[in-house]
Amino acid sequence: DTIKELGGIFADAWRDHGNVLIPAFAVGRTQELLYWFALHWDEWQLSRWRIFLDSPMAAKVVSIYDRHASFKLPNLHVTQSTAESMAINRIESGAIVIAGSGMANGGRILHHLRYNLGRRNAHVVFVGYQAQGTLGRRLVDGAKWVRIHGQDYRVNARMHTVGGLSAHTD
Repeated sequence: DTIKELGGIFADAWRDHGNVLIPAFAVGRTQELLYWFALHWDEWQLSRWRIFLDSPMAAKVVSIYDRHASFKLPNLHVTQSTAESMAINRIESGAIVIAGSGMANGGRILHHLRYNLGRRNAHVVFVGYQAQGTLGRRLVDGAKWVRIHGQDYRVNARMHTVGGLSAHTD
């Protein structure tokens, strides 16, 4: 069911001409996602997307995995610099962005949310537990407005919670 759900989200986002943002923990969850991406590459038609891993810590872990596992993705762009991360936000359609933090409480995902939350064609996919008091929880609970870096942002993006990837019972 989880695989079908993720594939459906990617299909909907492509149809909507939007981006997909995935707040993910740098160690463990990110590598699990990349594994599923590689395994379902054709089924999910991922070749048509630009996939970004925007987390310096996750990038270090992925470089270790690259030596020992076969989940290489030909269109995976691993960003290191702040400038590379910021450039992603100029893309209005066709990007899948995996960035930390998993509960959207800090890290580079906040910048991507600022640029995408107001877009009706954007999709935000939560793949882990969202604790009370976090931005991720407020989004999952249906907040219409959220505050990021001292500014309020309207939430028009579609929210998805993929529970099959969480180790928690939420």
